[in-house]
Amino acid sequence: MDLKKIIIVLAVILVVLAVAAYFIIRTFYGGLGPVKLEYWGLWEPEGVYQGVIDDYHRLHPNVTINYKRYSSIQYRERLSADLVAGKAPDIFRYHNTWVPMLMPYLSAVPPSAYTQANFRQVFYPVATESLLVKNQLWGIPLEVDTLLLFVNNGIFSQAGVTPPVYWTGEFEDTARRLTVRAGDRIERAGVALGNSGNITHWQDILGLMLVQNEVELPVLTSERTSDVLKYYTGFESLDRVWDQTQDESKLAFARGKLAMYFGYHWDYFDITEMSKGTNLSFKVVPVPQLVDGNVNYASFWVEGVAKNSKHQKEAWGFIKFLSEPKQLTRMYEEAGKLRGFGEPYPRVDMASLMADHPVLSVVAKQAPTAKS
Repeated sequence: MDLKKIIIVLAVILVVLAVAAYFIIRTFYGGLGPVKLEYWGLWEPEGVYQGVIDDYHRLHPNVTINYKRYSSIQYRERLSADLVAGKAPDIFRYHNTWVPMLMPYLSAVPPSAYTQANFRQVFYPVATESLLVKNQLWGIPLEVDTLLLFVNNGIFSQAGVTPPVYWTGEFEDTARRLTVRAGDRIERAGVALGNSGNITHWQDILGLMLVQNEVELPVLTSERTSDVLKYYTGFESLDRVWDQTQDESKLAFARGKLAMYFGYHWDYFDITEMSKGTNLSFKVVPVPQLVDGNVNYASFWVEGVAKNSKHQKEAWGFIKFLSEPKQLTRMYEEAGKLRGFGEPYPRVDMASLMADHPVLSVVAKQAPTAKS
């Protein structure tokens, strides 16, 4: 072969290699041009995410993520307005119950992140029930939470009773037994149930009772709905274990004036802070059930992508990265440095990591049968 032919062959080989390298890099990095993603978060400060953001940037040098934590005050209103106006960030956190309201402005989760089948395998059923609408998934959860029952150890020990397992009979009797009155005035309440004025999470508690009684939502005109409302309000009107004169229920529990309180894992931090300087001892147990029933109540936040984002592929790629065990574990550990422990893991395959935790083990136990 003469020199001219050798040069031509080498030139062709170099062109082929260059083209191949271009497509390999493009596929791996999701594009050659710089991409900047705006990410609105809630609850977690920037430091919790910075490590995983840096890790992602090392893998995808063309992608820069600007994470900012926003206040929860009027967050929904601001997010909704920006989505409607086309000014929303690429990625944002939103509540699982906001899907119907936000769906016209959301990007659907692409199969490259999660197929429906894979999503069902990875996350708890309530995630699919909440986020699979019109045969599309609209978000990816980085946490899960369930309604919990907080009990005052001292009050229960002094009365010689154990936390109730069932609603009917057992729960009512325990609430009445732990209530202390001075005439008509409640000095110590058995449980915060019965109204919508001074009960934290009253909507969620009613939601729990409704789904446990198989009320078809959003239809609320059935006899079962009426029975649930009568049962709920009866704790104030009939059993008189709670009334409007009490402090807001979380504060009452933190002050030792309430024996049982319904809340979420993050209420643990609030109660701990509010009860500093006291001898309050409390624990978390599963919520009561109907006899032969096992239905729990979930409330959680998910990560979504704006429909008008110019970088939907990269945004979903980053959220998928965050939802993997390694990144979830790292964020949990970083949050733990700030407040003791992080958000409950949303993945079924990570439940064992919460098995020995005094609070999150209850979340892990309840999550498989939770509804929203």
